[in-house]
Amino acid sequence: MKLKFKNLWMLFSLLLAVSIVTSCDDDDPEMVNEEEVITTVNVTFTNQADQSVITASFRDIDGPGGNDPVISDPSAFAADATYSVSIEFLNESDPSDVEDITEEVGEEDDEHQVFYVASTALNFTYTYGDQDGDGNPLGLMGSAATGAASTGTLNIVLRHEPTKPNDGLADAGGETDISVTFDVTIQ
Repeated sequence: MKLKFKNLWMLFSLLLAVSIVTSCDDDDPEMVNEEEVITTVNVTFTNQADQSVITASFRDIDGPGGNDPVISDPSAFAADATYSVSIEFLNESDPSDVEDITEEVGEEDDEHQVFYVASTALNFTYTYGDQDGDGNPLGLMGSAATGAASTGTLNIVLRHEPTKPNDGLADAGGETDISVTFDVTIQ
């Protein structure tokens, strides 16, 4: 009888030890927020003086490595003008289920920032018109001021988990969700 009790006690102790060890395991997998799939970028510039609209778009439905993207550079901007700017990010990889990534970027504003980087030859300055919940720039809308006639490029970059606040793309860190470069003329 004493041997049976001892065996039961050992079995109970073993089960208890296994239970404690597995319940205290802190190796639970961390939820990963995958980077967004972005196939399309549409940028709209509205001249604040006459409400004329200029658009620029990038579309790469099959993603990197497949067919070349279709890029529609903006038509010429007026010199010494101010434009309202809005941007749209889409996932059109499944035409029957187009996903508006812009909404996700807005909902996760503390984890994103859009950068508008004009080449040094281009007289173009972007000003943020929106902020994340902590008061840092977001970039889904804003304004652009053009100066004297010039030509150059405008690189638009969406960063995931950048350092905020930052002094621009160079020190923002994070991962690039998408980077698109447009040829721009100001006349």
